[in-house]
Amino acid sequence: MASSDSTLSLPPSAPLPLAPPPLSTTTKENLTPVSCKIEELNESRSELLGRIQGLKKDLQTWRSKLDSQVKVYRDELSELKQSLNTEVEQLRSEFQELRTTLQQQQDDVTTSLQKFGLHNVKDDTKADVSTPEDEKLDVTTVEDNVKEAES
Repeated sequence: MASSDSTLSLPPSAPLPLAPPPLSTTTKENLTPVSCKIEELNESRSELLGRIQGLKKDLQTWRSKLDSQVKVYRDELSELKQSLNTEVEQLRSEFQELRTTLQQQQDDVTTSLQKFGLHNVKDDTKADVSTPEDEKLDVTTVEDNVKEAES
């Protein structure tokens, strides 16, 4: 047994070999789920990054379509505004022509009435409103006079 004791004993000057401390079974069991969790997190991260990239592309596409629609609508509104302004100017011109024509016709009627000796017809018609019925100017006589003047 002495020989077996000598093989087991180390000389006092020799350094002791460093052996890693033995891992317990609980530590090994804890490392396995952690590495699985890390792998799952990496996969989840990759999946999320892919989704984010897809959403960014969708957003760019959506913005591009929206910008083109806005441009089309602005162009249409600009055309409608220009068309509306043109029509408004045309209507103003036509109303001005109507005013001029009506003023000319009113002046012609006044002149015709003055030729027949009915001076101050405007004053008479204003007075007709406030005078009694028997003092009013006979409308048929004025209309007859205007028709004769036009003939």
